[in-house]
Amino acid sequence: MKITAVDVFVLKAPLDEPFAFSQGWVQQRAATLVRVSTDNGLQGWGEAFAQGLEPPEIASAVIQHALAPIVVGRDALDINVLWHAMYNQTRDYGRKGSVLAGISALDIALWDLAGKHYQQPVYQLLGGAFRKQITPYATGFYRIAGQGEASRLADEAVQHCSAGFTCLKIKLGFGVDDDIKVMRAINERLCTEIGSDHNCELMVDTNHAYGRSEALKLGRELENYNLRWYEEPLAPEDLEGYKELRKKLSVPIAAGENEHSIYGFNQLLNCIDVAQPDVGSCGGITAARDITAMAQSKGVMVNPHVWGSAVAQAASIQLIASLPVPHHSLFATQPILEYDRSSHPFRRELINNPWELCNGLIEVPDAAGLGIDINMETIERFQCRT
Repeated sequence: MKITAVDVFVLKAPLDEPFAFSQGWVQQRAATLVRVSTDNGLQGWGEAFAQGLEPPEIASAVIQHALAPIVVGRDALDINVLWHAMYNQTRDYGRKGSVLAGISALDIALWDLAGKHYQQPVYQLLGGAFRKQITPYATGFYRIAGQGEASRLADEAVQHCSAGFTCLKIKLGFGVDDDIKVMRAINERLCTEIGSDHNCELMVDTNHAYGRSEALKLGRELENYNLRWYEEPLAPEDLEGYKELRKKLSVPIAAGENEHSIYGFNQLLNCIDVAQPDVGSCGGITAARDITAMAQSKGVMVNPHVWGSAVAQAASIQLIASLPVPHHSLFATQPILEYDRSSHPFRRELINNPWELCNGLIEVPDAAGLGIDINMETIERFQCRT
């Protein structure tokens, strides 16, 4: 099954209402998608995650000019061989960021192709499913004004719970005092509207907004909320700071969306409780599989980050289905799926078989490959050709 073509699609859609996370204002939704075609007529889809405020054209250029020439003409089933070929040939200018995102996109597409070739879902190729239903968690709580939005964010928490979500991730990082007001308002509103015994599990994410002292100050307050995790409290380079917070706080520390490959995670896994590789930027499903094996040996939970389109969601669902838990027990904590609830036209509209929330859960599809059917009309509508 020889690779005959690699097509890249850059999608953009301006937002009617921009929103902010701690690192800046999001003015548009963007995605870098890749389609890999083979000589037997099969096609596989992948995605390079446009991290943070990254222009999607960067990974697109990497794929077109650096990576496609490496894989075209090669056997699409040589997934591991091709991963190392791409990594080794870009090592001198890659290893992180958009180059790894480009490798991720092609790797995901190759796994999709392999699943279609063998007529099996990707999770089966990864060794089977530990779970066929996954709990999604609602990511949101972005700012539309900046600070002073605690009441509106508390309303949003109730809306997510009313929509069937039992886990919520709250975006913080807008000043420690403002963050504390947000957390108190959300907790009070949930107790009032849903009940003091509400089962909404909370997480927070500051997107590395703070240094060690501020992150620790906020962390002390967060210990009052029995959080599932405290995400990216520090810059990804500050490994010693992560170790320090992990020692001083009882709340689990999570990070990894800004780390890449087994080489990057090799050190990070010694500093955190929850590893969050993004399948669209860590090096794809191949790298995520290897990161998982390494994390398992260290007793660290893997819970993938996903903020991309339906393609990245699909790859993450397949990966999560195959993830072992690091500490086996009858009632072990299971990995959950990040489900961004903010405006994004490349989610449901991008595929003809979108996921539905049923009794608070998402079913893992049994269809071959990633289990999705791409809607080319959506790609034509939003594709940027300049």
